[in-house]
Amino acid sequence: MKVLLVNGSPHQKGCTYTALAEVAKTLRENGVDSSIFQLGTRPVHGCIACGKCAESGKCVFEDDCCNELLGRMQQADGIVVGSPVYYGGPNGALCAVLDRVFYCGARTLADKPAACVVSCRRGGASAAFDRLNKYFMMSNMPVVTSQYWNCVHGNTADEVRRDLEGLQTMRTLARNMAWMLQSIEKAKLGAPRREPWIATNFIRE
Repeated sequence: MKVLLVNGSPHQKGCTYTALAEVAKTLRENGVDSSIFQLGTRPVHGCIACGKCAESGKCVFEDDCCNELLGRMQQADGIVVGSPVYYGGPNGALCAVLDRVFYCGARTLADKPAACVVSCRRGGASAAFDRLNKYFMMSNMPVVTSQYWNCVHGNTADEVRRDLEGLQTMRTLARNMAWMLQSIEKAKLGAPRREPWIATNFIRE
């Protein structure tokens, strides 16, 4: 079993990474491998609603990390997305990529346990946390919980390492992720039955 940890911060070894590293360490202690996907600082596209992904299963833009990230998510057994908090929300570049990843490939990610973690200096954590969880909750992905909102506080990686409750929350999240993955594997029940999607348009002539 392997969990993909997505570092949605432009800083490779900053606060968000520090939170994800605590998750990775605890996953390893519980028999689950992980790897980190770094969003980085390269420009990314927003979705242009061209609809081409419905034909190909991937985004038409090949010059950023969207399709690579989707492929890595498809190969993983579980997913944790991390982001810094900017103006009460996740990193805009991360959301631009995730909009396209999930529009292209949500069906291929269904039933994978997922979670998000956020890092903030002071406030906005719960709003950013809610925003990221919507990707999973709209895609038939079981959301892995912890003992609190999955957030750490600090303005530097060293300050995050001093947020003892935040780090404990990361460890609890990792243990819950490992437990869910191992339970699913042991039960071998398969995915729930899916009904054909019904799209209701509230606009009437």
